[in-house]
Amino acid sequence: MKILALNGGSSSFKCWYSDLADGALPAAAPEPQWSAQVDWSHHSGMAEIKTKQFDGTTLTRSVAVDAPVKVLEPALESLVQTGAKIDVVGQRIVHGGPLYRDSARLTPEVRLAITQQVEFAPSHNRFELEAVRTVDRVLGDVPQIAVFDTGFHATLAPAAYVYPGPHAWLEQNIRRYGFHGISHQYAARRAAELLSTDPERLRLITCHLGNGASLTAVSGGKSVDTTMGFTPLEGLMMGTRCGSIDPAILVYLIRHRGYSAEQLDHILNQESGLLGVSGISGDMREILRQMELGNARAQLAFDIYAHQLTRQAGAMLAVLGGVDALVFTGGVGENCAPLREKLCAQFGFLGLKLDSGQNARPKLDSDVAARDSKVRVLVIRAGEEWEIARECRRLMG
Repeated sequence: MKILALNGGSSSFKCWYSDLADGALPAAAPEPQWSAQVDWSHHSGMAEIKTKQFDGTTLTRSVAVDAPVKVLEPALESLVQTGAKIDVVGQRIVHGGPLYRDSARLTPEVRLAITQQVEFAPSHNRFELEAVRTVDRVLGDVPQIAVFDTGFHATLAPAAYVYPGPHAWLEQNIRRYGFHGISHQYAARRAAELLSTDPERLRLITCHLGNGASLTAVSGGKSVDTTMGFTPLEGLMMGTRCGSIDPAILVYLIRHRGYSAEQLDHILNQESGLLGVSGISGDMREILRQMELGNARAQLAFDIYAHQLTRQAGAMLAVLGGVDALVFTGGVGENCAPLREKLCAQFGFLGLKLDSGQNARPKLDSDVAARDSKVRVLVIRAGEEWEIARECRRLMG
């Protein structure tokens, strides 16, 4: 089955293509036959497209864009020009609301439901719907599958997903949904394989740390708690999102500073987090560079990020009643050794010990804990596109 998986995030877009043979699929994400990665986080109005060709060569080019979704069309056209056939396209969709949690064919009804959830994931759903339409335009009548980021968290118990407000909120579908589920699901399954342990016996804290960030407590292969909530804004401090803050701050800003809902939405999602505190960037790589130069606000931004990560990881630990492994994935999780070191140092009371050399230069999909550590520490390359491809074959097979 020839599958194209599309993974649109808040700062990048990844395209993954392979022809999957019949039979059992590996847990680990294989290298795609063709791929494209688009990043628009470095320069306003410009996007960088890196394409890995079928012959293994890599092409890099920059294109001017006035909206992130505009980069998808040239990426798709470069695949079409190779003559590759496509049987199905899988799309990462952040929010399907209460009706759609499991992966589903993108029928008109499903598209309408996604449209209705735009206000709950404004940085994602609108963008992803444009990606769906772009596929329609460029590829024609190819089946498309929606793979929902909320799906993995459908196993949350009411105690974990009901907010302690009026019960009418729940009747209005205001509840914790959780996000990054595609990534957490892949990381949990891959962790079980790396540890050669039945997933049913594992307690994991999976840390998806990128421009967006969330933690999930995984017990027996299922999500039992997670940091993101009704929208992807709740939880950890992120690149440009604030994460959890005292809601009374918003009431204060509305009453005494005259802020509108639109202004607050923009500030909380686009001008907060690492960018808001540092005043420099929402990119952790730039924060680390500025820390080395002695920038105090960059140091403060990093310290807050590490503190919040530690505090919320502690909450996941308590929910699980112990932990067998910490799992780091996503751009920051895979590449920021100082952050892993900070968190793991606070878990020393569990008998967790890092191998400092391995942590500083980790091989992806490896254990960077010391041999005598009582808790394993895994660094796993994000495999969302592979998870999307697996779901496509499951539904179309």
